[in-house]
Amino acid sequence: MIPSLFFCLAFFSVSSLSSAEANESPNGFTVDLIHRDSPVSPFYNPSLTPSQRIINAALRSNSRLNRVYHHFLDQTNKPPQSVLIPDKGEYLMKFYIGTPPVERLAIADTGSDLIWVQCSPCASCFPQDTPLFKPLQSSTFVGTSCGSHPCTLLTSSHSQCGNSGECVYAYQYGDSSFTAGLLSTETLTFDDSQGGAQTVAFPNTIFGCGLYNNFTVYSSTKLTGLVGLGAGPLSLVSQIGDQIGRKFSYCLLPFSSTSTSKLRFGNEATITGNGVVSTPMIIKPSLPTFYFLNLEAVTIAQKTVPTGGTDGNVIIDSGTVLTYLEPTFFNTFAAWLQEALGVELVQEDVPSPLNFCFPYSENLAIPEIAFQFTGATVPLKPVNLFINVQERNMLCLTIVPSTITGISIIGSFSQFNFHVEYDLEGKKVSFHPTDCSKD
Repeated sequence: MIPSLFFCLAFFSVSSLSSAEANESPNGFTVDLIHRDSPVSPFYNPSLTPSQRIINAALRSNSRLNRVYHHFLDQTNKPPQSVLIPDKGEYLMKFYIGTPPVERLAIADTGSDLIWVQCSPCASCFPQDTPLFKPLQSSTFVGTSCGSHPCTLLTSSHSQCGNSGECVYAYQYGDSSFTAGLLSTETLTFDDSQGGAQTVAFPNTIFGCGLYNNFTVYSSTKLTGLVGLGAGPLSLVSQIGDQIGRKFSYCLLPFSSTSTSKLRFGNEATITGNGVVSTPMIIKPSLPTFYFLNLEAVTIAQKTVPTGGTDGNVIIDSGTVLTYLEPTFFNTFAAWLQEALGVELVQEDVPSPLNFCFPYSENLAIPEIAFQFTGATVPLKPVNLFINVQERNMLCLTIVPSTITGISIIGSFSQFNFHVEYDLEGKKVSFHPTDCSKD
């Protein structure tokens, strides 16, 4: 698919009109992070029950795990590559592109790096109910050439020269979704949700001006692209790193909330106070997009279940809903948890992909459970651990066995009501338990 996309794009050329001037760097800013199933999301389906929304999210989580697995396989016989794994996009964010600024709604993804939007003239685009971004109508749009610094940030398998020497990019996903177009630079602008009517702008931001795009997973026409928040060089975080101290954080609300979560950059991302714990952030050269942590053990009451991990054995990811643990480790953890709860597991009518479910009881005593990362103990609350499947009168654990040996992921359920800070300069991830509705 990618070679054919390159062939088609070789005949496209978009002329640059002018270059952008750098603005004064902001100290920090905050944007709203919209969960796709919240009432303020264009994907919200009011006919679904809370349990159905959660189970659907769990199924999306399985899909994302499989895409991570395919990327791991890619690294076995190929050089390191950037990768997009948007899946069905658990979180969305609004931003503006160009001069004059044009509003866009995109997936926000810590497991991706490239920023891209659909552009005109589009050879093949998925439907959206707002006009495509018209680069020739923006005074700050600049196309990039082969051999330029932005183009060198693409891997050889994701880039090619067009007929006029323009830098062409192409990414393909495991479900036949793809984006391809012209690697370019533009001014990106964000509303600062903590600063009244203030906005912050970042000139010369590298992005993909998509001329061939397809998202097979969306029925809504509100979506226009993706914003990568991973550790790769083309992500928003990496590109504006100097202005924000290479630091961002988020506070994710439980699915039951009607508010929006917050995504913070720069000084506003810093978390301080009692209860803040930090663990080393590990970036692996073969998988530069992902944020790895080292999970040493999980404690259940007075028992400790060690993982034996020493070199970054879990990915922390906001776009994966469930937490996945390696099968052997999970089996030990689950056996000890069942003993501590004193329950019999339900064997039939368990909603896939959940597998640790038991009858609901108001009198159930939940033992203290915590993740033991290197240098940081992160205590989990019931909201991080269990789903109340009301239609079936059962509680189900949000931690499940990974179907793939060697891959474990700390998902968003385990991060609800935690302020989570990513400090790429200090190479650490910090956690602070909080009420994210008051963040």
